[in-house]
Amino acid sequence: MTGDKRRILITGASRGIGAAIYQALDSEKDVEICGHATSSKNGLLAVDFGSEGATADLWHAALDRLDGRIDILINNAGVFEAAALDQDDWSESWARTLQINLTASAELCRSAVLHWQERGSGGRIVNIASRAAYRGDSPEHWHYAASKGGMVAMTKTIARGYAAENILAFAICPGFTMTGMAEEYLESRGGDKLLADIPLGRVAEPEEIAEMARWCALEAPPSMTGAVLDANGASYVR
Repeated sequence: MTGDKRRILITGASRGIGAAIYQALDSEKDVEICGHATSSKNGLLAVDFGSEGATADLWHAALDRLDGRIDILINNAGVFEAAALDQDDWSESWARTLQINLTASAELCRSAVLHWQERGSGGRIVNIASRAAYRGDSPEHWHYAASKGGMVAMTKTIARGYAAENILAFAICPGFTMTGMAEEYLESRGGDKLLADIPLGRVAEPEEIAEMARWCALEAPPSMTGAVLDANGASYVR
């Protein structure tokens, strides 16, 4: 591994948007990537964010794989699980979603900021949030919307707090994206009606979100730190 290559940690890299981001960055010449997944496959580091100490385990394993340095963190891992208000385990579902979608991302952001401060090197964070952060979501997904709203607020706070140290943070807020998770939701909620709410007439492709993440990670100008980029086919314009 050459010293000038940028080292990147991507969470949730086994499928959907995460896999597309991994592929987009893997095609770049001067990067080295460490990917994460819940279960071990294709050389990805296997860590379950629902387990205690999981993010610390992932961070240290990624450092080992990337020769002790991480320059870019992309937080993509997340769950989108329905929880009806009358569900007996509603609170447990809330806690699990917040833990995986927000707390794990926050812990990794903390590790990254401390790492860059210690090195005096600066770095970049790209957080994959959601349209739900601004628009909200279905009555069965309070927890999902709350977790993504928290991710956006965290991104802005990091950007404001550490820009002077060349620590930059960006958030991307996709709407529906053509992954297995979205396909199931579209089918269950009535795909035609939901598509009618998207002026573009279709949901986003994972490769579109991946290109945005690649650009934020490698090319976005520093003055853009704190920016939140939407990708929802104009279904929510703010």
